[in-house]
Amino acid sequence: MTGMGDVLWFFFIIAMLQPILRQRLLDSQRLRLMRRLERKRESRVVLLVHRQETMGFLGFPFFKFISIEDSEEVLRAIRLTANDIPIDLVLHTPGGLVLAADQIARALKDHPAKVTVFVPHYAMSGGTLLALAADEIVMDPHAVLGPVDPQLGQRPAASIVRAVEAKPVAEVDDQTLVEADIARMALAQVRDTVRDLLSGKLDPEKAEAVAETLSQGKFTHDFPITCERARALGLTVSCDFPPEVHELMALYPQAHSQRPNVQYLPLPYGKPDAGKAHPRHPAS
Repeated sequence: MTGMGDVLWFFFIIAMLQPILRQRLLDSQRLRLMRRLERKRESRVVLLVHRQETMGFLGFPFFKFISIEDSEEVLRAIRLTANDIPIDLVLHTPGGLVLAADQIARALKDHPAKVTVFVPHYAMSGGTLLALAADEIVMDPHAVLGPVDPQLGQRPAASIVRAVEAKPVAEVDDQTLVEADIARMALAQVRDTVRDLLSGKLDPEKAEAVAETLSQGKFTHDFPITCERARALGLTVSCDFPPEVHELMALYPQAHSQRPNVQYLPLPYGKPDAGKAHPRHPAS
């Protein structure tokens, strides 16, 4: 006869396996949809998606950003892609390490075939740097990019430089002067990187102007650059966003708390037919 302890162990094992099984199902669904998109566009699809996912031990979420490991994987994907095969990169990221983003961006720019970056929601900071390397940026009409000005810790490099320049040198301590020197170097490096990524896509004067605008602290670091603003800068941007990419993003769920922050009926609501009354909610 099965004891109560055996039953508890059984439920404990099921509870432990459930996140793993759910994750494997999601992975399988993602791969099928990626392959479908690749066949449709005759390209290699690469996803760089940073969200919280309850994948860890006992469901604890991980916080993600562009890392060296990401650059290794994306560079490997690019190396495995023939020169005549386009690359479609789906980006959903708050940014990350400048070194990693720079490596990926330069590898994308050097790929001979067309490179398209899709931004379903946001690609900020280092994510924008990757988008600038593409031949075309495709954004959801409500998606945003962001400035690429370097940050030193929690402080913008441009703000450190301006704060130091606002005071006599004698009134600034040595550590702050060193930070300002590092900040100036970081600003120059990122400006040069943006200009290099845009070379061949914009004329030199326009590329220099875009690099200055995006990298030199003209805006706060979380300033939203919409599709229209990106076009106004001179970037090649389309808002004709494919529905398959949104389907892919739905397979990267955010980690849920006990009470959802956003809730709705996950059903498509159609437009009312002409001359017919339209219910406020779909029929049950």
